[in-house]
Amino acid sequence: MSIESNPPPRANGYLLLFRSTNWDNYGLTEEQTRQSVDKINAWFDSLSATGKMVSAQPLMDESVVISGKGGDFVTDGPFAEAKEAIGGYVLLSVETMEEAVAIAKTNPMHEFGLTTEVRPTASSCPHLHRVFARMAEAAA
Repeated sequence: MSIESNPPPRANGYLLLFRSTNWDNYGLTEEQTRQSVDKINAWFDSLSATGKMVSAQPLMDESVVISGKGGDFVTDGPFAEAKEAIGGYVLLSVETMEEAVAIAKTNPMHEFGLTTEVRPTASSCPHLHRVFARMAEAAA
């Protein structure tokens, strides 16, 4: 990729990141669990039927974090701040952040402490675009 061929990134989708997904700790009865699962499945089915959901996946509790130059530091999870761990995601194909937020707000899991972060996905790397823009300015 060159300086000349690096257009500014644009949002091309929205990612819903789900945290605090341990609703199984709420002590629900079998009937309450069944009703909750039905509501959750209906929410996902609706997103799928309208073509707004590109993909979705729950995540396992285990994780590994790699950091440092050369990936020298490896830490196994789960971690103490598990309530902040991402438990799943939905990738949406919608036009605006407002529409993505409106959809996220309807997730029935919020009644069980779920938090949702909405992030735009990028058509290209915004960091790389900034680096190339600085290089172009310096060369001018």
